[in-house]
Amino acid sequence: MILCIPDVLTPEVTQQCREILDNAQWEDGKKTAGHQAAKQKNNMQLPADSPAAQQVGQTILQALGSNPLFTSAALPLHIMPPMFNRYAGGQQFGTHVDGSVRTLPGGQRIRTDLSCTLFFAEPDEYDGGELIIEDTYGSKSVKLPAGHMVLYPSTSLHHVTPVTRGARVSSFFWLQSMISSDERRSLLFDMDIAIQRISGALPDHEVASESAVQLTGVYHNLIRQWAQM
Repeated sequence: MILCIPDVLTPEVTQQCREILDNAQWEDGKKTAGHQAAKQKNNMQLPADSPAAQQVGQTILQALGSNPLFTSAALPLHIMPPMFNRYAGGQQFGTHVDGSVRTLPGGQRIRTDLSCTLFFAEPDEYDGGELIIEDTYGSKSVKLPAGHMVLYPSTSLHHVTPVTRGARVSSFFWLQSMISSDERRSLLFDMDIAIQRISGALPDHEVASESAVQLTGVYHNLIRQWAQM
């Protein structure tokens, strides 16, 4: 499932974060790439211990913690601290797949079930820079407004096209979901959205209430069967 999540950050917060990122010290992105990815990677990146990365990263995590669409779709168990990259002057990232396991700052290893890209540059600020994700039904091109985020399976092949004008600034990170299967996560997400619609659309009478409660019970019982904690 590929899901675009709008307005993860408000325009005001997005602008504040962008100013912090624009004044940060960037380095060659190959420093954090694995052997295979380093052959494809050509961008700039903030060091993980950069004060700018830590400040903006914490802002992102706080926003995601109160975002119901993200929670419903990802069912997150562990989230990596957000990282940041910048593409300009023809830089790009060739086709690759994200590593299956990442290490949290404390040493704990997590499985990368979902990849996240949150945009900090408006689409008209730069040419190129589309995130191309290989989906079951073909390729999907993603280039979102600043403050918006795309969530997609980490198993997907993907690449970033060359940025030929301006600069593409974004955050990227991974998470381990309570539900490792993308198919099961998608089913639960569809069910959760349907429950919310039924609860909000049906008249407040006994049958509607009972139906919503029953479906909610099925939803949580499925999570009990499938969740890995």
